[in-house]
Formats: sequence, C-alpha cells, structure tokens
Amino acid sequence: MNPHAQTVFSYHQRTKHTLQRYAKGPDTLDWDDQPDPFRHFAGCEAMPLPKPGRELDVLFTDLDTPQSIPEQPLDLKNVGLLLELAFGLSAWKEFGPNRWALRCNPSSGNLHPTEAYLISTGNPFIKPGVHHYISHDHSLEQRCLFPDTFHSPGLLIGLSSIHWREAWKYGERAFRYCQHDIGHALGALRYAAACLGWSVELWAEVSDAELAHLLGLERHDDFKKNERESPDVLCRILTKTNNPPMSYQTLSALLPTAKWFGVAESLRAYHLYNWPVIEEIAVATGKPRTEELHLEATLQAPPASACQQRATALIRQRRSAQHFDGKMPPLPAADFYRILGAVSPDTAAFKLWEWPAKTHLFIFVHRVEGVAPGLYALIRDGGALEPLKAATLSMFDWKKQPGPLPLYHLHSGDLRLTAKTLSCHQPIASDSAFSLAMVSEFRPTVETAPWRYRQLFWECGLIGQVLYLEAEAAGVRGTGIGCYFDDSVHEILGIKDDTFQSLYHFTIGTPLEDKRMQTLPAYGHLPNPL
Repeated sequence: MNPHAQTVFSYHQRTKHTLQRYAKGPDTLDWDDQPDPFRHFAGCEAMPLPKPGRELDVLFTDLDTPQSIPEQPLDLKNVGLLLELAFGLSAWKEFGPNRWALRCNPSSGNLHPTEAYLISTGNPFIKPGVHHYISHDHSLEQRCLFPDTFHSPGLLIGLSSIHWREAWKYGERAFRYCQHDIGHALGALRYAAACLGWSVELWAEVSDAELAHLLGLERHDDFKKNERESPDVLCRILTKTNNPPMSYQTLSALLPTAKWFGVAESLRAYHLYNWPVIEEIAVATGKPRTEELHLEATLQAPPASACQQRATALIRQRRSAQHFDGKMPPLPAADFYRILGAVSPDTAAFKLWEWPAKTHLFIFVHRVEGVAPGLYALIRDGGALEPLKAATLSMFDWKKQPGPLPLYHLHSGDLRLTAKTLSCHQPIASDSAFSLAMVSEFRPTVETAPWRYRQLFWECGLIGQVLYLEAEAAGVRGTGIGCYFDDSVHEILGIKDDTFQSLYHFTIGTPLEDKRMQTLPAYGHLPNPL
C-alpha cells in the first residue's frame, strides 16, 4: 500500500471517538492560551474596505437560478461585500465579561483556522499582488506586490489553515475539523459570489506546493513555527461578461520579481500541547499537481422554497444552534424535502465542485410532518446505491420514497436516543426535527489518492454550509456536529469495514435562544468605516 495512504488510515482510526474513550486531546483548556482568532501581519500596507453591511435585492430563492441574477460591477465595493459575506463577521455575542465574534462562515468551536487571501491582477481598484483578508477590521493587508505588467483583470481567492487553532481545543482530531471548515468556506464563498451575479471556479489542478508559493506560506521565517499555515484550495472569481484566460503558470511567472512584505504576528499563546500526528497527516495528504476532469452537469433547481428573505440578510443571520426545542411542532414536509433537495450535487450550490459526489446522508427523522420517524438514506450519486445496500444491514428495506429525490426508507422507529448517543450524547441530535450522518466512499477514494482524504471532508463541509443556509431559509436552524462515535455509527448502519466511513454529522430544528446573551452589531467597533 502507498505509505501515505497507510498514514491516512492509521490517523483516521486513532482519531475516532468511541463509547469507551475520546480521541487524544488536551487534558485541560487554558483559556488564557486560546489562539487569537484574527491573524495580522506586521509591516504590510493595510487597506480598509468599503463599509460593510450593504444589502442587495437578490432573494435567497434567486440563488437557485444564478444565471438570472444581475451581475454587479467588479469593483472594490463589491469585492469587499464578497469577502464580508464569505468570511466576515456576522455579529458579536456578549455574556457577562466575555465577548466573542461570529462569522458568516462557520467553524468548529468558533476557532476559525481558515485564512483567506485575495490575489489580484490587472484590476484598477486594487494593487496587483496577494492580499490577506482581516475579518475583524474588514480590511486587506498587502503581503505581496506583483510587477504591474499583467493587464488582464483577474481575481482569485486562496484558502489556508492554521491547524493549531483547532488543535488547541480538539487535539489530534483537529485536522478533520480544519478540513470541514475549508468545505464550509468554499460554500460561503459560492453563496457570496452568487449574490453578486458572479461564480466560483475551483482551480483543482494546483498542488499544495504551488499554492504555498503563491500565498507566501513557504516563507517560514514570516511565521512562528507552531503557527504556520497549510495551503488548501485556490479559486477564481468569474463574472458573466469578462473572464480573460488565466492559469497558475501566468501567475507564477510574476513571482520571481514580486516583493513581499510583513511578518505574521504571534497568535499570543503558549503552546502547552504538541500533536505531531497532525503534521504527519498534513504531509501524507499533501496534494500534488493533478489533471482533474471538469464535470459539466446540467443544473437542476431543488424543490421551491417559500423563503422571501434577501440572500445577504439570510447569510448574515446564519448561526449554529446550541439547543433545540424538543417539543417543537413537526417541520413542514415541504421544508424537509427542500432542504434535502438543495444538497443534490446537480444544484447550483455545488457547481464549483470539480469531482463526483462521494458523500451520502443517513437521516434520523424525529419530527417531520407526514414523514414516519425512522432512518432514511439520501443517495447523492446513483452508482453508490447498490454498494451501500450491500454494506449496510440486511434488515433495511431500502424503499424508494415518492417524488424525485433519491430518498430511501430504511427502518421505522423512534431513534432519538440512538441519534443522541451516537453524537457524543448531545441532545441537539435528538431534540431536532432530524439529524444525519454524512457517510463517504472512503477506502477506495483514499487508496487512489491519499490527498483526497481532505477532499472528502471538504465535500462534507460544503454540504453542511448548504444545510445551514437552507435551515435558516426554512425558519429553523442547523448545527454541524464533529463529535460522534465513529464506529458506533457504522455498527448501527451495519458497516463492517472502511469502504464507507461517517465523516460529519448535522442536525436541524427549532432553536432555543439563550436570552442571557446580548447580540451586538458585527462592525460596530470600526471607528470610521468607508
């Protein structure tokens, strides 16, 4: 076996939670040691972006048909809105002496390991080069200045991860959560771009080494040793009318004469724990340059939504529910089918995704109008239906449900206690309308290319971002669940090997609000926003 693939399988096995023990993590949490969630580079030219908070008239339902959305001009005002809706602050929360920020892109434990960089070429409104986005200040720091010789306009977004931000709380399992967050960030970027009449093209061929070179992440002296960033993905922002040809090679040709600025400030922490296995899995899943197949799917609109909110407002109101009302009325069936239809791989939300769907949903239905409580499966790629039938319990009836969705009934019964137990005994999995396990095609994917281990988690995070926003559109709320008992989930489903593995859980229901918490404006702290 490829030694990198063996490292992946070993890491995945050792970071499973079980009913007997949790994956290795810190014995205690020193809150004075919590990493700074906002990275800054000292010695860079900073550029405030135009005032955040602008609304557009585009409705959330309009995002089902992005071709009909008016295209906004490619200018600094709209680029600022893109960054805000994808990675910016959505609110501040205050409870007693404690105050913390929420963002439009969710993160495990609100720790935010994802960093975003804007790469600009040939745009009159911003200097050419690499710019780091600071969500706290809604501003850009110019890390790199390109020679002003490339006149075709281009705008790209690069994403990276500071693994230690998650490891501070979650230990060895943190690498998984960083990958979830990249998927969420990709989804957030897609929704933000769609609001502007733009789209996102994933440059799937680019290697980690190439991306690190472009973003300056291999400049190790610019980062504190334990706080370096790992490259993840590179995307190009496309408009409907002006997309001149561009490739990584055209960008890399600018780098030999580029000028770099700044040094990353310390994230103000003591690094009491060290988790070397995270570096091992990061190396084993490093992505080489690849030749990817660009899938051209015919987009299908999901079942109609009754939501009449502006998309920008709905994106900013997204929250992770902390508690659900277990006595809630059932979720309307129309909302349930709309939510499931929205995660189909042929909807607009997944247009940026360059690869076949590898992740399927096993759904614990608790309270949905007209849907019998029990276990169901949503098969996101028809080719996985028979392998999943063979891999799961023979008692499952796999009865196709009426309607166009590939939704199958497996077992009837009250599974609230089961869902709660599997999700680390968390009531949010049982007090909801429904919860689910995302089960991915695992061993064949990783054996083929170990770096696709990360890709599977990205796909789960992208699905999670769709679920978050669809829940808000339905007037309820969602929460991603990274803590679950891996092999107990497999045992309940009947999965006996690692051909399939559960990689993420999610739950949707009516939230219980903690009225002791005060909600403050996202950018009320800015003194004089432009």
